[in-house]
Amino acid sequence: MSPNLSALLYLGASLCFILSLRGLSSPESSRRGNFYGILGMAIAIITTLLGDVILGFETIFGGLLIGGALGALIAHRIKMTALPQLVAAFHSLVGLAAVCVAAAALYAPSSFGIGGMEGIKTAALIEMGLGTAIGAITFTGSVIAFLKLQGLVGSKPLTYPGQHFVNAGLLVGIFFFIYQLSVTGEFDAFWILTGLSLLLGVLLILPIGGADMPVIVSMLNSYSGWAACGIGFTLQNHLLIITGALVGASGAILSYIMCKGMNRSIFNVILGGFGGDASQGSSTNAAEDDRPVKQGSAEDAAFLMKNARSVIIVPGYGMAVAQAQHALREMVDVLKAHKVKVRFAIHPVAGRMPGHMNVLLAEASIPYEDVLELDEINRDFSSTDVAFVIGANDVTNPAAKTDPKSPIYGMPILDVERAGTVLFVKRSMASGYAGVQNELFYRDNTMMLFGDAKKVCEKILKAME
Repeated sequence: MSPNLSALLYLGASLCFILSLRGLSSPESSRRGNFYGILGMAIAIITTLLGDVILGFETIFGGLLIGGALGALIAHRIKMTALPQLVAAFHSLVGLAAVCVAAAALYAPSSFGIGGMEGIKTAALIEMGLGTAIGAITFTGSVIAFLKLQGLVGSKPLTYPGQHFVNAGLLVGIFFFIYQLSVTGEFDAFWILTGLSLLLGVLLILPIGGADMPVIVSMLNSYSGWAACGIGFTLQNHLLIITGALVGASGAILSYIMCKGMNRSIFNVILGGFGGDASQGSSTNAAEDDRPVKQGSAEDAAFLMKNARSVIIVPGYGMAVAQAQHALREMVDVLKAHKVKVRFAIHPVAGRMPGHMNVLLAEASIPYEDVLELDEINRDFSSTDVAFVIGANDVTNPAAKTDPKSPIYGMPILDVERAGTVLFVKRSMASGYAGVQNELFYRDNTMMLFGDAKKVCEKILKAME
């Protein structure tokens, strides 16, 4: 394939990726966005395979076959509730791939066209060092995020005295060995750089509390893009540079938006600095609190909602775990048939990754116009008869506004406590992912509905009918 045709096809693939991001910015156009993304990737792969640098297809097709089979198997078996940790795991693979490509380029520069017997070009060594550092940080950081989301590592922040100084020292060491690598091209400098970066990835994510994990997933997505972009410069591949920059920039923008939604500092996210004081919060576990709560039944909930003028539903991770979205949709249809105004309130970090709740509601064919973000609906809770909270916890906790020592203090929440009645669906009185009790449980206008979210919705639906 001629270089001009290859460049033209790569440009077309880049445009498809841009259109994909544009489509994925809205639920209505997300299917079209996915199509453009698939099309762009297909063009990119075929163009690369037809390039002059390909010496043999056996290994490539073997990798495609193994990777494709594993991807299909994972896609078939993965549950919607496990998507956040799956995304984190995939980010780790992107980071690891960047490190492996950099190592291959270092040991065989002539195969990548970045040097020969006289040594690797200085510019290529700098690009290789930056890509390796970001890729290694992404790899171990994503692994820790996966372990936290999977519950294999506790969601509470793991902090120690002087952690910021240690991180700063590691960062200085990383830049020093990038310089050493660019000057000497030594293998030892590369592997020390890799080791320091792998360690920094672990230490950046360990201090992050569970409530802030959605921001971390988004930021690691950005890191993986910049790692790919850096390796794209090493390989002199324009498509990889463009694609990596798109992923890196979009991930950073999303992280910034989420930080604003949580009242967090974007710089603290990058430096692994927030969540560090969470363990010192004054809030106790809800299971240890002996204050009485008001417990209701499905019949009580059905009566209150059928006789309401307005109901706002607040979905959370508990709804995802129980796969209750379809039963919830049936319940909403019955309420609308009784002329009840029903809307959904989505917090920016509901669930465990950006857009988690939107995907689940779209899966149940909830109309997009009924799904509103925090800023659009928060003012309406005070004029709402019933707020139906199904599986959400930290995003409705008034402690975010009243307890300065709480790990979620300062995070904007959905003001469900202002509704006439709050129906709260939970399995138990256990705390949320942030590890703090929800003060909303003990409010006079709150009625607890204990049980599996799907079964509770089915019981309410039966009582309505």
